[in-house]
Amino acid sequence: MICLQKYCFSADFPFIFHKAMNIQAAFTHLTQSIQPLYDEREAVNIAHMLMEHITGLGKMDRIIYKEKKLDEEQFSALQSAIEALLRNRPVQYIIGKSWFYGMELVVNEHVLIPRPETEELVEWILSDNNNPHARILDIGTGSGCIPIALSQNLPKATVWAIDISEDALAVAQNNATRQKTPVQFAVMSALDATATAELPDFDIIVSNPPYIKQSEKTGMQQQVIDYEPSLALFVPDTDPLLFYRHIGLLAINKLPAQGKLYFEINEALGKEVVELLQNQGFTNVTLRTDLFGKDRMVSATKG
Repeated sequence: MICLQKYCFSADFPFIFHKAMNIQAAFTHLTQSIQPLYDEREAVNIAHMLMEHITGLGKMDRIIYKEKKLDEEQFSALQSAIEALLRNRPVQYIIGKSWFYGMELVVNEHVLIPRPETEELVEWILSDNNNPHARILDIGTGSGCIPIALSQNLPKATVWAIDISEDALAVAQNNATRQKTPVQFAVMSALDATATAELPDFDIIVSNPPYIKQSEKTGMQQQVIDYEPSLALFVPDTDPLLFYRHIGLLAINKLPAQGKLYFEINEALGKEVVELLQNQGFTNVTLRTDLFGKDRMVSATKG
């Protein structure tokens, strides 16, 4: 046991357990505890998210009330959060929420954590679309972030979303209800041509499908590998364009002339996705980079 000023540490369990800890000390300890896994800037951002979740106080209020002591429940939540973070659990799963396109969404291990790159995909669709009554389908919806964002910004549109996971759709439906946004959800695999044939026609089809090759696991963050749903992430090395090919064929059948198809893609497969869609008969196939300069999005028009 090591004691420093009024706080005590254990060599085997390196968490402060003094129950008179104040908000400022808790923030400092949380930040320092997770820096072996995160750089300083990311550790600070995570600490802010967790401290707001634990205390219910925003950043400015936590500055004003920095000497306020944590109660027993808050102290226990702090310890549990640090333990979880050191096991590589993403902070979004710890607090049970994430933010996407200005919305607070519920997330858990059944759905991917929404990324800023996907916000760019939504922005692209909205900037292209001039039909307020568009019929839109999102394939592999996960948390529902894409269709909910589109529905909020196109309130007269008809928006559908499908996913193979019932657990994921439960999260998506919860998010749509919380955001008071109408989306029609259905359990369905994009690879099941018989099932998808029963869908209605659409003006816009969008998908952020599984696109990470199994061999690319070694270069990924441990937080993603350990906790985010592999069903939504990985494709076989032998067929990395599996979902793009099936969804492209679905779009050929379900889109009208000049209907639009949008994909989020593996940064290493931009050329291959473009060639696939061109070979399927799409025109105006456009590859775009994301905010990090990586090939990340493709749009195509049904000729």
